[in-house]
Amino acid sequence: MTKTVVVFHSGYGHTQRVAQFVAEGAKADLITIDADGNLSDADWAVVDAADAIIFGSPTYMGMVSWQFKKFADATSKRWFTSAWKDKVAGGFTISASPSGDKLSTIQYFITLAMQNGMIWVGQPALNDGNINRIGSNSGLMAQVGATSPAADIPQGDLDTAKAYGARVAQVAAKLRG
Repeated sequence: MTKTVVVFHSGYGHTQRVAQFVAEGAKADLITIDADGNLSDADWAVVDAADAIIFGSPTYMGMVSWQFKKFADATSKRWFTSAWKDKVAGGFTISASPSGDKLSTIQYFITLAMQNGMIWVGQPALNDGNINRIGSNSGLMAQVGATSPAADIPQGDLDTAKAYGARVAQVAAKLRG
């Protein structure tokens, strides 16, 4: 059986809500990057033991949060030993505006995964007005207004999150064989 984790930072609860749906779809553990950009040693051990890692961060000013960046920088210890080589990777983000430069965040996740020798899984779902309404194939993107609470994230984005989590876990299971 494969093990998937969702490791994310959430500043205001929006990314956490999306993470919960991704994790539900993947049947994954949720690992929260704290407000100081840290994981506990126990959380690092869970991430390191996973077959698939799904990264999540809000998009702030066209990029991941500084807390996620701190986590990413700390993966250099894994890079040095190729500890994450051949693990499956995916990623998701949410921002207030329809574009919000979310693609920059997804591309950052892809680069992080490639530097760690991981295998990236994109979002294949076609935009049908509900699933993948934003039309991202590189990873999962969600959107809700700047003053909206996390409860207002469109159901289609949450359904997409669940489907994306399931896809990443399925790919990991196929590759593990």
